[in-house]
Amino acid sequence: MVLTHTTNHTYAHPFPTVTLAFFLRYCSPQLNPFASHVLSTDTIESYVDPATGRMHTTRIHLKKSRLPPAVMKLLPASLTGGTSDKASYILETSVVDMREGWMATESRNLNFVGVLSVVERQMYTMPKQQQNASSPSDTTDVETKVVFRSRLGERIRDRLGQAQAQAEAAVSDAANNGGGGGFFARLGARGIQRSIETLASTKTQDQLGKSREGMRIILERLRQTGIMGVLELRKMARERSSEAAA
Repeated sequence: MVLTHTTNHTYAHPFPTVTLAFFLRYCSPQLNPFASHVLSTDTIESYVDPATGRMHTTRIHLKKSRLPPAVMKLLPASLTGGTSDKASYILETSVVDMREGWMATESRNLNFVGVLSVVERQMYTMPKQQQNASSPSDTTDVETKVVFRSRLGERIRDRLGQAQAQAEAAVSDAANNGGGGGFFARLGARGIQRSIETLASTKTQDQLGKSREGMRIILERLRQTGIMGVLELRKMARERSSEAAA
């Protein structure tokens, strides 16, 4: 099963500033309080294609688990390890074309993919009527599409086999009529998939709002202090963190 969630948003900032804010959004929780769930960020690769002039970047983020607590509670301990306090690696790729005025990004989780795969794709663009104008637009449009897919039900069916799956369905019917039944019997494979995807989609809608607010904070800091001011604040924040750790 696959569940897709799509949203559109417009930032009241020009495209070059928005793309810069995208790469700075996780630079420090002191600069962006909505990034406190990001434990670390590393750049794997970044280069400019000489043929197209487009910048390609691959980064990996270590974040607190993207699986909502409600999903963790839904799953048996044999799959979760009995705790929801987990971290997840997120692979982020991006392509920026400053001449044409667009940036395409993709983020996907590398952990828990057997339970839930979350792929987030974003397209940042200048307003079409401004792309050929002599002066840049003061706004930037972004479309966000998140695709959820839970393969847990598929794994359950493969593990049980067709015969046992039929028996499970019979037990599930009995449970619905007032009989007993275990965890999988009560929900069924498709029910588990549907529940995981729906819970994750609801959580992601809240996270997207926080992500936009974090971008807004970085954008305002760039407007007020410029890039050098933001980098100086980042340096000071890191120094304070190092002193606190010592």
